[in-house]
Amino acid sequence: MAQATVTSHGEKMKTFRLLSGRAIPAVGIGTWKTGSEAEHAVYSACGAGYRHIDTAAQYGVQPEVGRAIKRAVHEGVERDSLFVTSKLWCTDLSPERVRPAFENTLRELQLDYLDLFLIHWPFRLKEGASRPPKAGEVMEFDMEGVWREMEELVKEKLVKDIGVCNFTIKKLNNLLGFARIMPSVCQMEMHPGWRNDKMLEACKNNRIHVTAYSPLGSQGHGRDLIHDPLVEKIAMKLNKSPGQVLVRWAIQRGTSTIPKSTHPDRIHENLHVFDWDIPHQDFQALCSLPDQKRVLDGEELFVNKTDGPFKSEADLWDHED
Repeated sequence: MAQATVTSHGEKMKTFRLLSGRAIPAVGIGTWKTGSEAEHAVYSACGAGYRHIDTAAQYGVQPEVGRAIKRAVHEGVERDSLFVTSKLWCTDLSPERVRPAFENTLRELQLDYLDLFLIHWPFRLKEGASRPPKAGEVMEFDMEGVWREMEELVKEKLVKDIGVCNFTIKKLNNLLGFARIMPSVCQMEMHPGWRNDKMLEACKNNRIHVTAYSPLGSQGHGRDLIHDPLVEKIAMKLNKSPGQVLVRWAIQRGTSTIPKSTHPDRIHENLHVFDWDIPHQDFQALCSLPDQKRVLDGEELFVNKTDGPFKSEADLWDHED
């Protein structure tokens, strides 16, 4: 995909070109698990020069994100310069629920259109399902019917681009078999500890842009890349922070990325990654980290080993890993 740059607060903000022709900023602010700090984080990010904001109905922070965007726009940030992403949750994965869920997202965000709307996970859950779901709480997912409704939102100019999140190659190929409007973006976990090479290659082959979430790994889930010895060594060599090295690694792979932070200093820091490169040898070393494993494998959400339709993590990911 073609790449371009725009200027933001004196910083050369790299963007990636989507299938639709629109540009997605290379670095965004993630809002998962930001809780009561979501509004401050997003407002601070907009002030720092971020123009890519990633959220989801399931995160429970869309009203806070909406207030932050409204404040930023009131203070001079142009709405058209922002790239706002949200996601359709599992309980709304039926054709008749797509539009009401989307309209609720617009209300919560106080927006009249979205830049990107994604299927959050490719599993339809019954309303009020257990976590993880029991037998009978995962329902048949009419992917084509849901996608048709999302395509209608594009046709009505309520959303600029549509895409998917947490898909497998099998599910992506299924979607591509009937899509009239191709998915512009596939969002997935990706960092040196989980390169997700197969899905990245599948997306490249279909000209689908990839957004990498959890680019720093996750301290709470056993893969703290910020304190990985190799990451620290390269950061010291380049006089950068480990977080900057990890964000830069994602960009050099050709993906946008959405690091989450609620700390203003780190929010600023994560954006200063465009005027330098990780040298080839160090980049390849990061691409060769052992013990490749998902941090956010979906097990807590979906795997019920005794009384559920998904007995293992491998079931969720179509045994492709």
